[in-house]
Amino acid sequence: MAEAFANRYGSDVLKAASAGLAPTQQIPLATVAVMEELNVDVSTHLPRRYDPFEALECDLVINMSGFTLPGPQPKELKEWIVPDPMGGSIAAFRIVRDELEHRVMQLILDLRRHSRNPA
Repeated sequence: MAEAFANRYGSDVLKAASAGLAPTQQIPLATVAVMEELNVDVSTHLPRRYDPFEALECDLVINMSGFTLPGPQPKELKEWIVPDPMGGSIAAFRIVRDELEHRVMQLILDLRRHSRNPA
């Protein structure tokens, strides 16, 4: 969800890619459904496994797993505590979707501010 929001709303300041420590084989149908409610299509997204060496190439990594990331640590790391809706109701997926959309939009705004006023 976060990757889809980031690429949809923030393509002027970022390129997002997602990966998980224990990715599922496919996107949960509830994720597809709640994202479709906002006209965001994630139906063709394929979950990927987190690769710490690929992460070293990123300017920023956001960890939502709740666990320490394996391997060498990325240049910049943010921790977002977001509940995992797997196994929950469609309402749980909507709550997580809305939380991620809010966090991603805040990140995009911060990146835009920083790009206009580099330190």
